[in-house]
Amino acid sequence: MGEKKMDLKKINTEIEKLVHERDWDQFHSVKNLSMALSVESSELMEIFQWMTEEQSNNVQNDPKNLAKLEDEVADVFVYLMRIVSKSHINLEEVVFNKLKKNAEKYPIEKSKGNAKKYNEF
Repeated sequence: MGEKKMDLKKINTEIEKLVHERDWDQFHSVKNLSMALSVESSELMEIFQWMTEEQSNNVQNDPKNLAKLEDEVADVFVYLMRIVSKSHINLEEVVFNKLKKNAEKYPIEKSKGNAKKYNEF
């Protein structure tokens, strides 16, 4: 089964439309958006708070928790997209740059199978 490619431009257009129609841009400073993102991230964590590792790794088999997870993931993504848009960040570029930095900070020979932070090697 082929994976559908995400259309970030279309998503951003729909987010911007929703925000514009409700005159919410006045509230969407980067500061406020980053705070909202943190709140939504906390709500994402709350889903897993009392689960075992196994339960969290099998959340896709629990329709009620999966629905909550989908909503919170979407909220986190929407706020992140608003921050990216308001800050004029090229998301694709910064993600690939960060992956390159992480590959350099975490060389395979030191980090494979290791959960330590790069400064603990």
